[in-house]
Amino acid sequence: MTVVHDAGGLDLAQFLRPGDRIVMGQACGEPTTLIEALIDQGRDIGRLSAFIATSFSGLLTPEATGSFSLSSMGAIGALRSLTKAHRLGVIPCHVSQVGPMIGEGIIGCDVAFVQVSPADANGDHSFGLISDYVRAAVSKARVVIAEVNDQVPFTYGELLPGARIDCAVRVSRPPVEVPPAKISETDEAIAGHAAAFIEDGSVLQTGVGAVPDAVLRLLHDRRDLGVHSGMLGDGLVELVEAGVVTNARKPIDSGVSVNGALIGTRRLYAFADRNPGIRMCPTSYTHDAAVLARLDRLVTINSAMEVDLTGQVNAEQTGSSYVGGTGGQVDFVRAGARSPGGHAVIALPSTAKGGTISRIAVSLSGPVTTARSDADVIVTEFGAAELRGRSLAERTRRLIAIAHPDFREELEREAHIIQRRGF
Repeated sequence: MTVVHDAGGLDLAQFLRPGDRIVMGQACGEPTTLIEALIDQGRDIGRLSAFIATSFSGLLTPEATGSFSLSSMGAIGALRSLTKAHRLGVIPCHVSQVGPMIGEGIIGCDVAFVQVSPADANGDHSFGLISDYVRAAVSKARVVIAEVNDQVPFTYGELLPGARIDCAVRVSRPPVEVPPAKISETDEAIAGHAAAFIEDGSVLQTGVGAVPDAVLRLLHDRRDLGVHSGMLGDGLVELVEAGVVTNARKPIDSGVSVNGALIGTRRLYAFADRNPGIRMCPTSYTHDAAVLARLDRLVTINSAMEVDLTGQVNAEQTGSSYVGGTGGQVDFVRAGARSPGGHAVIALPSTAKGGTISRIAVSLSGPVTTARSDADVIVTEFGAAELRGRSLAERTRRLIAIAHPDFREELEREAHIIQRRGF
C-alpha cells in the first residue's frame, strides 16, 4: 500500500530502521526533499548509511552529513567537499558495476530514495532525469520512497509502477540544474582536435562540461549523428533541433538517443518531456559491452587529470586530493577503441595550476583509471596523439608533441630511457 505525504508531513522513522542502507538517485535526479529529510531526521533513527554516485544539489556537505555516513563511486560535483573533509567513502568501480553490485547486495540497499515524475494514465511514473542504477535500487530495496515532483519531465524508458512505491512524497520544486560551463579558448582548441574524429554517421558518447559542450558546437556541419551515452547535457538540444542528430544510421535504436542521465537546465528537461526521440536506459544497457559492440563508428569523449608518457590515464586523484572518479570512462574507452570506424578520445588541457604543472606527465600522481593497453587517442589544445597500436617509444614521442611547449624538453629527457630500451 502506498502512503502519500506532502513534504512537510514526512516522518522517515515510519519507514527506516536503525542501520538501514539507502541508495539515492543522483545528479539532476537527486530527490532533494528526501535528502533534506534525511539530513534533518537521520540522527534520530541512527546508524544510517547512504550511497549516491554524483551530487550537484549542494545539500550533501560535511556538516549536513554528520547524521549518516555517505559513500560514492567518486568525488564528482559537490561531493569534492566531502573528500576534502575525509567524509566520503570512495568505492572504485565502473558505472556499469553499480547496478549489479546493488543487485548482489555488495552495495547495500534497504531503502531507495528516488525522484520521479507524476504518474501517467496507467499509474506508472517515469524516473525523469535519470535511469542509470535507480531501477536496480528499486528492485532490491525493502522500502521505496519516491519524491513525486510535478516539475520533473516524463521521459520514456523503464517506468516505476505506482504500486511499487511504499511512500510517495508530493512536491513541486525545480529539479537540480547544472548550467553549461564557460568555454575558454583552450577548451575550444581541445574541442577542435577532438571533433576531427567525428564523421557523418558517428555515434557519440560524451560527458558534460566545457570541452564536451565545445565539441558539440563544432558539429553543425555533420549529418546523421547518433547518440548512445551515459549522460547528456543541453548541447544535445541544439544538435537535434538543427537536424544534425537523427540517429538514422545506428544499427540499433534507430531514431532514438539512448541515455542514462540528463544533466543540464530546464531547456533540456522541457525538450525531453514526453519526447520519443530520447530513451532513458539503465547502465545495464547504456554501458553494456555487448550492446556497445553493436555500434559502428562509436566515438567516445572523456576527460582526465593527467596522462603519462606511455598512455596511462588518471581521472580520479592528484596527490592527496580525490577530485574525480572512474565513472563510465573505461566502459566507453574500450567500446570506442574497438568500434569499427570509431575512436576513444581522452581530452584534457596540457597544463594545470595556472600552467605550472604538465598534465602530460612522466608518471602519474594518482591511480591508473584507464590502462595504457586501452588508450586510443589523447587530445590537448596542441593536437591529437593517436596511440592505438603504437610502441611505447613511439607513444612518448606523440604525447610529448601535444604537451605544452614549456615542458617538452623536460619530458624528452625523461622519455629517453623508454625510447632507448623500448619499454
